[in-house]
Amino acid sequence: MPRPFAHSLRWSIGALLFTSTVINYLDRQTLSILAPFLKVDFHWSNTDYAAIVIAFRIAYSLGQTVCGRLIDRVGTRSGITLTVAAYSLVSIFTPLAQGLRSFAFFRFLLGAGESANWPAATKAVSEWFPKSERGLATALFDSGSSIGGAIAPFLILGIYTRWGWRPAFIVPGLLGFVWLVAWRWLYYPPQSHPFISAEERNMLLADRPPIADLPKERLRWRELLKIPQTWGVIVARTFTDPVWFFITDWFPIYLIAKGFDLRGSLIAVWVPFIAADLGNFAGGAATGYLIKRGWPVGKSRKAVVVAGGFGMMLLIPTIFTSNLYVITALFALATFFYASFSTIAHVLPTDLFPSHLVASVSGLGGTGSGLGTIAAFFLVGRLADAHRAAATHSFDSILIAGGLIPFAGMLLVLLLVRNNAATERGLARRI
Repeated sequence: MPRPFAHSLRWSIGALLFTSTVINYLDRQTLSILAPFLKVDFHWSNTDYAAIVIAFRIAYSLGQTVCGRLIDRVGTRSGITLTVAAYSLVSIFTPLAQGLRSFAFFRFLLGAGESANWPAATKAVSEWFPKSERGLATALFDSGSSIGGAIAPFLILGIYTRWGWRPAFIVPGLLGFVWLVAWRWLYYPPQSHPFISAEERNMLLADRPPIADLPKERLRWRELLKIPQTWGVIVARTFTDPVWFFITDWFPIYLIAKGFDLRGSLIAVWVPFIAADLGNFAGGAATGYLIKRGWPVGKSRKAVVVAGGFGMMLLIPTIFTSNLYVITALFALATFFYASFSTIAHVLPTDLFPSHLVASVSGLGGTGSGLGTIAAFFLVGRLADAHRAAATHSFDSILIAGGLIPFAGMLLVLLLVRNNAATERGLARRI
């Protein structure tokens, strides 16, 4: 018997969310790819560059909580339309920047525009996918970050080499508006989608977790923060995402600090992103497989969290080698396990909360991630400059912390996120 059209439709929506994340990361990675050249052109220190990146993170971190609530109010279709249009316009206008302050201003605006992307995509998954498929669906859209990061060096450096840095910001911005045409045509919530039959609509809605006994009002943030599971979502992002953003925003500078030529080391930039993409799908597929084998949802998610916490410690051995291929392999393994952990971090709000709270809780997790990244980048810039002035290994202590902090996050997630029946009944009463 052929699968209903709605099954193909929801995976088409998943593919569309994946594509938006690819474009999102092309916009975001442009600056980090061009940073070694822009630092020379504009005479920036590592501390100056950190200030620009932090400007993005401030807007991105605060915006996720605000925009998560906005997405729950206006809906996924309109919310993603607004965010993609906003950050695409900012990318197109970034070439107007003339120096440190104006670059920081445009990166702040980009962070504000991009902040709704993950809460909205998480909400879309909660609307269209049952629990057994949410891990894989989340892996699909989240993997767009690694694919976008892998494509960016080739696309951005190619444009920069031929036409300079300004067109390298404009092209990714234009891609966002092309994507919006497909989004507006294809995406509607299941209950109002014009392309599916009433029978398929009822089937999709039946796949959702039962929330009829839960109130429809949106809880205030302080009420959400009284729930331990909310803090589990926040910790899962706060203790892992700064490591990933260090790799995306600082890896080219790190390679140069290790003595490598960036143009001859593109494989080192590219491979960890591909490994992260594989990690997304491995984490999502593993939880789906375990659930279908009869594992409880919570236990299947935590198995991947434990693997991710241990795997990210592979960053620490990189301080003992200057071999490009060994460094690449260790970073690739660490990003593989990070991405598996990250997939579960994004799935947790859909497991623990009803649809009308998913984007709000996801946004709180994103804000924790952003604040953690801001603190991390401030320290990275200071430590890198201090060690360089002292002619010592500038990133060793940073990589040790990058391996240990996610492990601590893993332990806290296991403590805060309880999935036994009594805990879930208590959560329902709180909600």
